[in-house]
Amino acid sequence: MRASLLQIAVDDGESVDARRQRVASLVRQQTGSDLVILPELWTTGAFAYESFDAEAEPLEGPTYEVMAKAASDAGVWLHAGSIPERVAGEGGAGAEAGGGLYNTSLVFSPSGDLVATYRKIHRFGFDKGEAVLMGAGSELVTVRLPETTVGLATCYDLRFPELFRGLVDAGAETLVVSAGWPERRRSHWTLLAQARAVEDQSYVLACGTAGAHAGVPQAGHSIVVDPWGEVLAEAGAGEEVLVVDFDPARVGVTREQFPALKDRLLGVATPRR
Repeated sequence: MRASLLQIAVDDGESVDARRQRVASLVRQQTGSDLVILPELWTTGAFAYESFDAEAEPLEGPTYEVMAKAASDAGVWLHAGSIPERVAGEGGAGAEAGGGLYNTSLVFSPSGDLVATYRKIHRFGFDKGEAVLMGAGSELVTVRLPETTVGLATCYDLRFPELFRGLVDAGAETLVVSAGWPERRRSHWTLLAQARAVEDQSYVLACGTAGAHAGVPQAGHSIVVDPWGEVLAEAGAGEEVLVVDFDPARVGVTREQFPALKDRLLGVATPRR
C-alpha cells in the first residue's frame, strides 16, 4: 500500500473555505496513493477553542461535501481528519453534553461515500478547552480496506493504550492517528507512536499539523511506524506531504513470528466454565 499523510498548516489568516479548497487540491494530487490522511481539526485548529462553536458543522456539511468529492476525484480512501461536529437537537454545556459538539473524524471510500465516522473518546484540556466544549465519543471504530483493517484514533487518544488494544481486538492491523499535537511535547508523540506499534504489532500512521493553532506551535513530524517499532518515514516541522509504501502482510507475519498478543492474560475475557 501507499499512504499520503498531509501535514498541513492551519493559518489564522486563511478562511476555512479557502483551506478546504486548498486541502482538497492536495488530496486530488495523491492519485498514486491508496490511503490519504489529514490531521485533526484542520478546519479550525485543534487549539482554537474559541472557534469551535462558530465553525461547527453538521456531519454532512461543507467539509463532508468537499472531501467526498476530493476522495472520488483522486480515487483514494480518505481519512479526512476531524471536524467540530454539531449534532442537531443536542444542547447544554459542560463535559457531558459538550454543547452538542463532537470532535469527529470522517472516512471516505474511493467512490466518495462516507464509510465511517469516529467521535474522539479522550478529549484534551484537563477540565477546560476541548474537554468541556465537546462531548466524548463512546465507540471504537474500524474500517475494512481491501488490503488492511484500519483502526481510528485522534490525538490525545494516543496516550491511552487500552483504546488501541481494543481496536486490535476488533481486527485492526493498521492504526491511524489524526492529530493536532503541540510542539512542546513532540518527544512524547514519537515515543507513543512507536510504543503503540510495538505493543499492538501493527502499523501506526500518525498525521499531525504544522504551523501554530491559536498561537500554540504544532509538532509536525507526522510518522509511520511498522509492527516492529521501526520508523519507516517521518516528516519535518513544516508543511509536507509524507508519502510512504508499506506492506500490510507484515502484520500477520510479525504476529506469527513473535506471538506476544497470544500471551495476554490481563484484560482478556475468560470463558465461563
